Amino acid sequence: MQITLFVPCFVDSFAPRVAESMVRVFERLGHDVRFAEAAVCCGQPAFNAGYWDEAQSVAERTLRELASAEAVVVGSGSCATMLKRFYPRLFAGTSGAEAAQDLAARSFEFAEFLVNELGVSELGARFPAKVTVHDGCHALRELGLKRPMRELLSHVKDLTLVEMAEAETCCGFGGTFSAKFPTISRAMGEQKLGSARETGADYVVSCDSSCLLHLKSLGARDGAALGSVHLAEVLASR
Repeated sequence: MQITLFVPCFVDSFAPRVAESMVRVFERLGHDVRFAEAAVCCGQPAFNAGYWDEAQSVAERTLRELASAEAVVVGSGSCATMLKRFYPRLFAGTSGAEAAQDLAARSFEFAEFLVNELGVSELGARFPAKVTVHDGCHALRELGLKRPMRELLSHVKDLTLVEMAEAETCCGFGGTFSAKFPTISRAMGEQKLGSARETGADYVVSCDSSCLLHLKSLGARDGAALGSVHLAEVLASR
């Protein structure tokens, strides 16, 4: 099928390897992959800050650019949630309401799409390391996605998955939360890092690069950085 990638702003700017890895995974499966280059942002930062008019202005462009996509796959639980859950709310009662509902039905988080839509768990990946998993808040709480990431990791050769005690606890990033409340954000992140390190894992794996970037920056400050890697990068490895 034809798959259109929606690449979040922070992935495009800070973690492009995540998007590149998603392309490799889908092309290995034989799908036609396209990149919605003109859909530059989903509008989530403005939406979360309460500026819904501004968020809608940005989101209108995304609706137009993704209108003809057969399936939209997002390498971020938070941005997938914006398209699937918040767009219908943002455009309720407007001329864009129908388009928002239609896009929501065609939008999927990366791991969700592989496991639940394509029925794929085994991708021939090999990642010789011990890893632990961080559940991003949006993917877990808004989309109810806990199993797909673990299902995919369970089929990666030479990978050992060790669950941390605080897998479902927020890492403290929270988008604008980390900017408005940096002290609280850092304390939450340090708690999450501590739980991850207790497992003895080499890497933290997540479906959200924003969470991983947050944890990586905190780890670098105390000189005991823990490796962080997006699920797509693990699945693309051989």
